[in-house]
Amino acid sequence: MVRSTTTGSKNGNVEAGWTLVELVIVISIIVILAGLAMVQYRNSVTLAQEAALKEDLFRMRDAIDQYYADKNKDPASLQDLVSEGYLRSIPDDPFTRSNTTWQEIQGEPDPDDFSTEPGIVDVKSGADKVGSDGRPYTEW
Repeated sequence: MVRSTTTGSKNGNVEAGWTLVELVIVISIIVILAGLAMVQYRNSVTLAQEAALKEDLFRMRDAIDQYYADKNKDPASLQDLVSEGYLRSIPDDPFTRSNTTWQEIQGEPDPDDFSTEPGIVDVKSGADKVGSDGRPYTEW
């Protein structure tokens, strides 16, 4: 911003620039706004990862249920769901960025039939973080 005044000089034209106080105020406002934007961005990324985790868990649990309905037994591992065509691939956990960190929850053995191995009945995230709702991702 350039200001022109006609007082205080011999030729009647003085140009003044920004003062140090004005620059400090403007830079302070920019830093505050950038900080707020960064916090909002990080929250948005976390919420997107949580949405992806919920969707992945829903799809894998649905595939486990379909497997049980078709075969009348639980799958031995998540890889069985892929090899049998219930899942195209095991998705990556959005927080660990790996498909090997899923926690497979094993079912109880059938007391009437000891010949069958118990399979997985549920799957949970292997992330050690706490979600935005206050529950650890391992409990979702």
